[in-house]
Amino acid sequence: MAKARTKKRTHVRAQNASATAKSSMSKTPKSMVIRVGAAQVGSSVSQLVKDVRLMMEPDTAVRLKERKSNRLRDYTAMTGPLGVTHLMLFSKSATGNTNMRLALTPRGPTLHFKVENYSLCRDVEKALKRPRGGGQDHKTPPLLVMNNFNSPNATEDSKVPKRLESLTTTIFQSLFPPINPQATPLSSIRRVMLLNRELTAGSDEEEDSYVLNLRHYAISTKKTGVSKRIRRLDPKEIRSREKRKSAVPNLGKLEDAADYLLDPSAAGYTSASETELDTDAEVEIAESTTKKVLTKRELQRMKSGEKAKAQKANAPEVEKRAVKLVELGPRMKLRLIKVEEGLCEGRVMWHDYIQKSEEEVKSLDKNWAKKKKEKEERKKQQRENIEKKKQEKAKARAEGKGGEDDEDEEDVDMDDEDEWLSDDLEGDEEGIQAQDDDDDDESMEE
Repeated sequence: MAKARTKKRTHVRAQNASATAKSSMSKTPKSMVIRVGAAQVGSSVSQLVKDVRLMMEPDTAVRLKERKSNRLRDYTAMTGPLGVTHLMLFSKSATGNTNMRLALTPRGPTLHFKVENYSLCRDVEKALKRPRGGGQDHKTPPLLVMNNFNSPNATEDSKVPKRLESLTTTIFQSLFPPINPQATPLSSIRRVMLLNRELTAGSDEEEDSYVLNLRHYAISTKKTGVSKRIRRLDPKEIRSREKRKSAVPNLGKLEDAADYLLDPSAAGYTSASETELDTDAEVEIAESTTKKVLTKRELQRMKSGEKAKAQKANAPEVEKRAVKLVELGPRMKLRLIKVEEGLCEGRVMWHDYIQKSEEEVKSLDKNWAKKKKEKEERKKQQRENIEKKKQEKAKARAEGKGGEDDEDEEDVDMDDEDEWLSDDLEGDEEGIQAQDDDDDDESMEE
């Protein structure tokens, strides 16, 4: 029987495709919304986690299943192979407080928030008169809008230092891929994620607190200045309409199109209220039309002002459209409690409740330097042990004594290696839950 031919050229293409996929995957931010302590957070927090996953689409793990036996290191170990850049951990403390941790992988930092109050998507829909239905809104990432993240009077000596505001701004900006205004089509921006920082200059107690309000909206646009009946006949409006019973009206029983446009029930004229739109704002946008590609000589003439007519001819048509924001949910009010250097562990950079003196900060830095040195020594010793055992295995195989015992020793080596990799993250299920204020005090003292 003839030997099967291997297709080398297709294999090379597959390798190139995988390389391009990895490069594109590394550029796009991806997130994992995790429910820590699945059996203890309750049904309300579990539904909040589902709503946040829906808000973070499409670059998030929507069908992530948590188990009771899962630890934090189980998720951090998979962030590298899956290209996950952000972790959002929701948990509930023993006192009943709901907490959220936003961490950058693989080395941090980690922002600890206290969820003071929240509203689920179903609660927001019940409060709206006309809630937003399904559609293709979640196939593209939302537009991130941040307000008051950098206060004008912030300094390095204030309670919320200026470097903390810059760090928080950078972390939230990296949640979603950046938008290029020249290349991104407006039709792809269908949602808005609004983050507003509360700045109250009147009260001294709330002045130094870092409180964020999170809102999630859907964007809907309509033509302005046109009645509803004429707008229904517009092909663009028909294509963009998500739920429609009949795209084209039934004119079979009418003798003239004017009978449809001029409704007899409205005294022979269209109602004046049909031209008024319940909108938030009106904007002017350029229609997507084909443009003529100009040569270098024509571009030079346009710059010098000799060919203004050609510029007007190539200018796109501008139309007014009414923009309406429909809230999708969830809502959250987040208070920043503390900031850590590492991934859910490490030296505390800032704390809302506890302030350390210079001597205490120096002593803590010495303790962290000592722990870091001991950790490096353990890593070095472990590498030496692994190399020594590998040499012994190679010598035993050369003498013909290798076998099943080698595999058992290899498993022991891997367990030893995992021991120093996870020594700081070791703990039971309760150890990885978000801590309340007393637990934060203990972590600062350490």
